[in-house]
Amino acid sequence: MSIKTISSREVYRNRWMTVREDAIERQDGSSGIYGVVSKPDFALIIPYENGAFHLVEQFRYPVQGRYLEFPQGMWEDQKDASPETVAAGELQEETGLVAGRMTYLGHVFNAPGYSTQGMHVFLAEELSPGPQRLSPEESDLVCRRVTVEEFEALVLEGRIKDASSLAAYGLLRMKKRLPPG
Repeated sequence: MSIKTISSREVYRNRWMTVREDAIERQDGSSGIYGVVSKPDFALIIPYENGAFHLVEQFRYPVQGRYLEFPQGMWEDQKDASPETVAAGELQEETGLVAGRMTYLGHVFNAPGYSTQGMHVFLAEELSPGPQRLSPEESDLVCRRVTVEEFEALVLEGRIKDASSLAAYGLLRMKKRLPPG
C-alpha cells in the first residue's frame, strides 16, 4: 500500500453513515489527511420492459432539486440482508413493481476518493404491478416510465444527473444486457 494510516478518529455518526478523519503518510514520507465517509453498499435496480425503464423522481435535499433516477436504496436496519433481497424490496417499495427475473450486473463504487460505499446493480424484468410502500423520506416520490431513447435525451438535457443511475446504465450497456426496444 502506498499510503499508511497513522491515526484515525470518528468525527460524526448517524444511522446512515460514519465520517472519520485519517492522518496519513504517503510513500514519499509526506503527511496528509483523508476524510472518509463510511456507508453501507446499496442496491440499484434497472426496471426494464418493452423498450422502457421505470424511473423514480424525488426531491434530493443535498442538491436542492428533483431529479429522475433508477430506484435504489439500502436497509440500514437490516445490514445482513442480501443485495438481492434489498433490490427486490426497494423495487417494490419505490415503484410497486415485482420482478419475475432479477439479473445481477455487478458492483460499482460511487465515489472511492472519499467514500467506502458501493452499489450492487440489478436488471429487473418480467415486471408485475403492485402497491408502493413509500417511507416518510420518500413521500414525494413519483414514478415515470420512459423509453430508452427518452432516457438518453433526459441525460443530455440534465434531467438525469444521478451518477449511480448513469453508471448503472453504462454497465447495462457494456454487458449488452439491454434487449432491443
